[in-house]
Amino acid sequence: MKVAEIQFVSWDKVYYFLLSDLDLKQGNKVIVKTELGTELGDVLGFAEVDEREFVAEGSEVADDERRIIKPILRLANADDLSREVSLDEKREAIDYCRDLKDRHTMPMKIIDAHFSYDGSRITFAFIADGRVDFRELVKDLTRHFGKTIRLQQIGIRDEARIMGDVGHCGKTLCCKGHLKQLTSITSEMAELQQCSHRGSDRISGICGRLMCCLSYEQKGYEENAKKMPPIGTKVNVDGKRGTIIGHHILKESVDVEFGAEKGESRMVTEVSLNRNKKKESEKKK
Repeated sequence: MKVAEIQFVSWDKVYYFLLSDLDLKQGNKVIVKTELGTELGDVLGFAEVDEREFVAEGSEVADDERRIIKPILRLANADDLSREVSLDEKREAIDYCRDLKDRHTMPMKIIDAHFSYDGSRITFAFIADGRVDFRELVKDLTRHFGKTIRLQQIGIRDEARIMGDVGHCGKTLCCKGHLKQLTSITSEMAELQQCSHRGSDRISGICGRLMCCLSYEQKGYEENAKKMPPIGTKVNVDGKRGTIIGHHILKESVDVEFGAEKGESRMVTEVSLNRNKKKESEKKK
């Protein structure tokens, strides 16, 4: 089943919707109906989903074990886009929420606000170190705006995406530009790419988390790592017997340790894996 990947606001997750008969392209704006109401969203891309896990809304084979996917109502037109809330109105809502939060002395930071397309609700995004009891804040906000109020806790990486800045490379943050979905970045990625020794400050972004760009070449490193002989492998290099004690994945080379001979100290030499390929090609010639 082919679906469209729709996102309503940058700090929220991506949702699946049925394409129906619409001829959509990446970047289109569409009108969809969600469980909370009508929304205006952006088409991030397309995907194929397993029909054993998802089922179209209204399908005769619907059951409780599969997630229901709603259809896209239509492409957004000029009138739909004109109904979007202005930046000034959004800033006023954020400022009011921040002032109210300070009056309640709540340990949270208000980051952004999202007004639903149908005007029925406002969702305020915030970050906090832990769980926050914001029930009184929601009551006051509901009374002031006369709409359904939702508060959604987001991560510090999402804050960087909203605020924007310049990365270590001197360019605009990837999450503010082309990167539409934030993937999980792990310390194992840094270790495989042999840059963890640089220290967390050099491989972390302004959000304080590991840089998203560590995932860009991860697959390449994984493929090259499969070609490397395991640590501890015994090898012969120029007639000498040695043991592989380290890898240089990007350079496709290994560190080989040779045992002490005739009173000499143990020696470690970097050996390129391509040297064997060169010898084989020379033999063929």
